[in-house]
Amino acid sequence: MGARQENTAVLELRHLRCLVAIIDTGSFTDAALHLGTSQAAVSRTLAALEKLLGVRLLHRTSRSVAPTTAGVQVLARARVLLAGADELVREATTGQSRLHIGHAWSAFGQHTTEFQRRWQAQHPETELRLIRHNTPTGGLAEGLCDLAVIRAPLDLRPWSHALVGHEARYVAMASDDPWARRRSIRLSEVSRRTLAVDRRTGTTTLDLWPSHEQPVLEYTQDVDDWLAVIATGRCVGLTAQATAAQYRRDGITYRPLRDAPPVSVHLIWRTHDSHPATHTAIALAGALYRGGPPPPGRGERSGHRGRSVQPGRE
Repeated sequence: MGARQENTAVLELRHLRCLVAIIDTGSFTDAALHLGTSQAAVSRTLAALEKLLGVRLLHRTSRSVAPTTAGVQVLARARVLLAGADELVREATTGQSRLHIGHAWSAFGQHTTEFQRRWQAQHPETELRLIRHNTPTGGLAEGLCDLAVIRAPLDLRPWSHALVGHEARYVAMASDDPWARRRSIRLSEVSRRTLAVDRRTGTTTLDLWPSHEQPVLEYTQDVDDWLAVIATGRCVGLTAQATAAQYRRDGITYRPLRDAPPVSVHLIWRTHDSHPATHTAIALAGALYRGGPPPPGRGERSGHRGRSVQPGRE
């Protein structure tokens, strides 16, 4: 008895492109022209796809073709898969044409719009996308971005990193709070209030106060939750200047916090998988925080693990 032969056919992109071409052009003949092949080849490819999936995908008459119920479902998934494959090819052949910068709360704060405008003007070949993701690494550890803006206390040793600037601390409070009539608040005064804190990505820790003068904490989930709790008046919050610039809300007032250390702003990235535009982004962010002109040139070098890189140089 001969050995039983197994079906070794696999789904290929050409199968999906054939199905999409037939539907989009309206006939096997036009699909063949679109794909640069013969009508017989189109028929064979569709038959192979239907055999592989075990369902009929098209109703075919002498005048028209239309998808079956199963065909409609397969067609929708095919379009998604083909779009993803085309995007992969574009990015691979154009040298990573997008730069994704993640952040948990406020991107570059008051410098965000200028960063975006200068980037678009100076580096139009690389599309910039800012992604908000409320995790300690701003989405970097989750694979959602190429670089991340970090303000919260974080062990930077697993990442390459660059210090790009510092931001003053502010107190956020309800607009009808008595403190809203003042110009600034002292750190020691905050210890007598209930403090809203995002334990995952917030910039505030109890280390700011002596152990015997620490405030009561109320934990929140993200910046929107944090603002909502503060607006009720039962809590105040401490945050970087970037939050005051990016999250101006009715019912919320910000006042400078006196006698407190500033918040450090870092960019972090994966050491062995850095984007070609990494150091260009570092240089631009550093220039904006220093208040200087945009950095010249577009030269790039890879980052170094476990040590801080000064903006625009190494």
